[in-house]
Amino acid sequence: MSGPFLPYGRQDIDASDLAAVAEALQSGYLTTGPRVAEFEAAFAKSVGARHAVVSNSGTAALHLACIALDLGPGDSVVVPAVTFLATANAARFCGAEVIFADVDPDSGRLTAAAFEAALAQHPQASIRAVLPVHLNGHCVDMPAIRAIAEARGIAVIEDACHAIGGRHQAGNRSLAPVGSCALSELACFSLHPVKTITSGEGGVTSTNDEAAYRRMCTFRSHGMVREPADFLHADLGFDADGEANPWYYEMQALGYNYRITDFACALGSSQLKRLDTYSRRRRDLAARYDRLLAPLAPVIRPVSPAPGDDPVLHLYAVLIDFAVLGRSRAAVMRDLKAAGIGTMVHYIPVNRQPYYRWRYGEIRLPGAEAYYARALSIPLYPTMQDDDVDRVVSALQALIR
Repeated sequence: MSGPFLPYGRQDIDASDLAAVAEALQSGYLTTGPRVAEFEAAFAKSVGARHAVVSNSGTAALHLACIALDLGPGDSVVVPAVTFLATANAARFCGAEVIFADVDPDSGRLTAAAFEAALAQHPQASIRAVLPVHLNGHCVDMPAIRAIAEARGIAVIEDACHAIGGRHQAGNRSLAPVGSCALSELACFSLHPVKTITSGEGGVTSTNDEAAYRRMCTFRSHGMVREPADFLHADLGFDADGEANPWYYEMQALGYNYRITDFACALGSSQLKRLDTYSRRRRDLAARYDRLLAPLAPVIRPVSPAPGDDPVLHLYAVLIDFAVLGRSRAAVMRDLKAAGIGTMVHYIPVNRQPYYRWRYGEIRLPGAEAYYARALSIPLYPTMQDDDVDRVVSALQALIR
């Protein structure tokens, strides 16, 4: 090992974060308090959406988005095969079925052609939503996906868990912030520690739809309603003088405990203030990787962004021709680990997981298989130094004999 170990991702916690969390812990609120609403307002403003609902994980954010659309048994959703488990699971939590779409073999992202193919293969399905995934932080072709979805009456839920801070094409040569929901009904984010900003664990769902926002707020907290104007049982909710009983609440639906703590939101708000700084550094590091890796192509090459997009990468993925190297991926990962370089694979195609094989049988998705066979995530996080990038590239270069 020629230097300190470089993980594939790492959070950055500074003195301002520690101070924000300490202040929250001493404020009298540990669970839901004023910092939750403050963080939601700041997050919505940062992505250019009307509303943001913060929850205790990215999985919860995706599930709330599916709940907002009232997905349920008899419905189906289209999910690209290369993603984390939660994208598909969120729909299954609602009782909806998952249609796995293939992806571009060189980017891992859902394409318009793959979306059309998935629709054509399931002509009898009641397809209510598509969940395009901005994999690694690279955005899908949102205008194309939206056009197909809109023509079929299909809602769009962006899985933007990798993509905060980025911008995607929005038509007429314009760019829209990821999360603005310019071409979607909802967008979902993760605040896990290896993401661009973190709240420890946490998720956010943004939307411009008032009804979806209100529905998510209700289902986030057990399905409880506390606003007197929304009470269904006036005889229980109000006293003889017509005043709302101060203790009263109603559970109007079977909801969940997806609430987040006040101190987690204090951390999230503190981190959000540095989003622009983090975004610039991630872009600079990615550009350095792009430049230094160019001579290693085609044996080792980075995943390319869509033309015209302005992404902020959560992960820096390379595609490696392991057959040409004469080494397995596991062997390469072990060699890099011995050199102090952490790596990971994102992701095993979800349709290959036992649960989904049992439910849907074997599904042939050659694009997803081709991407999975070559993908490897290498270190990327804002506290990396330029010479850390050089060290990673040198280690990769040494693999080519």
